[in-house]
Amino acid sequence: MSQCKFQRAFLHPRYWLTWFGLGLLWLLVQLPYPAIRVLGSRLGSASRHFLKRRESIARRNLELCFPNDTPAQREKLIKENFKAIGMALLETGIAWFWPDERVRKWFDVEGLENLKEVQAQNRGVMVIGVHFMSLELGGRVMGLCQPMMATYRPHNNLLMEWVQTRGRLRSNKAMISRNNLRGLVSALKKGEAVWFAPDQDYGRKGSSFAPFFAVENVATTNGTFVISRLSGAPMLTVTMIRKADNSGYRLFISPELKNYPQDETEAAAYINKVIEKEIMRAPEQYLWVHRRFKTRPVGESSLYK
Repeated sequence: MSQCKFQRAFLHPRYWLTWFGLGLLWLLVQLPYPAIRVLGSRLGSASRHFLKRRESIARRNLELCFPNDTPAQREKLIKENFKAIGMALLETGIAWFWPDERVRKWFDVEGLENLKEVQAQNRGVMVIGVHFMSLELGGRVMGLCQPMMATYRPHNNLLMEWVQTRGRLRSNKAMISRNNLRGLVSALKKGEAVWFAPDQDYGRKGSSFAPFFAVENVATTNGTFVISRLSGAPMLTVTMIRKADNSGYRLFISPELKNYPQDETEAAAYINKVIEKEIMRAPEQYLWVHRRFKTRPVGESSLYK
């Protein structure tokens, strides 16, 4: 599990640019939230000029997932998606630097009783997450409602690893490397709630191909299935979206997921349907710039050519 320890080496000149960026982010999130919202949207819109490759990936993902949408509908979604990208940067600063009382003013929760009902039975629970742009802030908000653990990929920059871990542990218990299967299962068996996001392409190894929106064969991690079998933990989803009326955020916690299949491929299709439903709460806020369909079945050509 990730530890949160400052090192004197972080003062070395190699980290000065990182410190400058973190200082600027801290300064920006001291603004009133409405100003942060405007600034984030404008930064995101401006970033389209520098993130052309990511824009093309988002456009292709939307073409594949929603083939019946018109080009105009997809372009509108991409426009809003890039505004969400800009907000994601500032929401990360909010998650890491805002005090609890300020964060609490800007969110409400729907379904907290669903999580408490499962945990009241002294059972661990696997919390299925989705990569919305507000994910970092969503973790902070979830921790204020019910502290939990989360799987993650350690940052290559040691200073950023310290900062993000320190920020994430402001309201949560621990971070577990996504490669630490034993630690994850152990935490669930001890009754902990552990966040896990199975909605990205982690490659062919350890994956099954299952439908996702209109794409028939999508590499879907078997991690959810393996963890479920080893731990026996029930599952539910937690998703946070930004409200359209600029009044903050809403955290959605679903009832316990039922009838989870006992076959890997069927389980992958099941969890993809769950993720689809969550994405449709606010599709413009989802991480469409990720190459979700880069891994193809043997013999199939890339969908991104």
